[in-house]
Amino acid sequence: METDVLDLPRMRRERYARLLAEMERRGVGAALLIIPSNVAYAAGARTAMADGDRANYERSVVIAVKGQPAPHLFTAYPEGAPPELPADHLHPALYPDLEDGVRMLANSLREIAGTKLNDGLAIDDYTAAMHSGLPQLLGRLRIVDAAPMLHAVRLFKTADEIECIRRAQRINELAMYDVQAAARPGVRQNELMGLFLRRIFELGATANIVDPIWQPMTPYLKWGPHTVNGDIGFPLTSTDRILRDGDVLWVDTGIVYQGYASDFGSTWLVSHRPKPSPRQRDQFARWRDVRDEVLESIKPGATGRTLTRAATAAAGGRPPWMRHLYLIHGIGADSAEMPLIGSNLGEEFDESIVLGPGMVMVMEPAIWDDGYAGYRAEVIVAVTENGYRELTDYSYFPYE
Repeated sequence: METDVLDLPRMRRERYARLLAEMERRGVGAALLIIPSNVAYAAGARTAMADGDRANYERSVVIAVKGQPAPHLFTAYPEGAPPELPADHLHPALYPDLEDGVRMLANSLREIAGTKLNDGLAIDDYTAAMHSGLPQLLGRLRIVDAAPMLHAVRLFKTADEIECIRRAQRINELAMYDVQAAARPGVRQNELMGLFLRRIFELGATANIVDPIWQPMTPYLKWGPHTVNGDIGFPLTSTDRILRDGDVLWVDTGIVYQGYASDFGSTWLVSHRPKPSPRQRDQFARWRDVRDEVLESIKPGATGRTLTRAATAAAGGRPPWMRHLYLIHGIGADSAEMPLIGSNLGEEFDESIVLGPGMVMVMEPAIWDDGYAGYRAEVIVAVTENGYRELTDYSYFPYE
């Protein structure tokens, strides 16, 4: 399964060097990062999985300083620090959700960054306590938004990052073969969830980040459930609902391997001997046409608008994706990140996105025929020097 070369220490060194170079380019002396995926990107730190409230309370913090060869990591989970992080760069947790924690955070910034703070500080997010306390604690210090900086460095992946995504997807897909075989009439959604979670960790996953979705799709839009824009509601949380013969399942899962996400999407038929109807085969054929036309358009220099035009033309003039989602989203340290293409940000935004080598994208068109439900699946590709490399390798059974 793991045939391609992967060097994790090299990957972490290259990411941090890229971050420091972007800080230099933007004229900031230090960066304060609290968003988990940014912390993982900058420091290579794993986070103990927990419910949302606990994860926020025990969040990790990174301070990156221009000219320093390694980041400073503050964490309640030192076991998650990479082995090559210098011992004097690993610190006890700070608690930026608390007033006392923000005071300790400001003191740590001054101690670690020193005069580099005079060049400015980039911060990726604020807790309520940071928002109210940092302006007084840091005085006239120039503070800028770190989001554009992190978007810039995370948009194009190295070969090691792409290999992590490929391995994450492979683990996800291998688990899904077992789950699809079990998706038969009389099985409950949460039984499939248990099987999936057991298999991904047996296969080497680091974490699960998307609650597995096995959603039976209503044939009629009027039957709902609906999104706020009137589209069919997807994805919905899995429960103890029993799957029934003939259900059309839209499936969506996502796991993590070494800090990088996968994204699996497919359409399954619930039956002891699943056999698509002629209409269902036609839906798949139209989905495949959209996929092929978009893939044909992926190459360096193409814009996001190029891809949405190709998809729409292949679907007969109607955008073949869900309006509350997108045609394409990026993937990396987050399961959905830039670039976002075919979103409600509009055509001008799509035109501003220019593809380049190292971008990794998830394409997720959906074909819907009211009265018959539809077909949806996801494809992950990495943009190369000459075109693309497909990272998804799952069958389209029983549609072909």
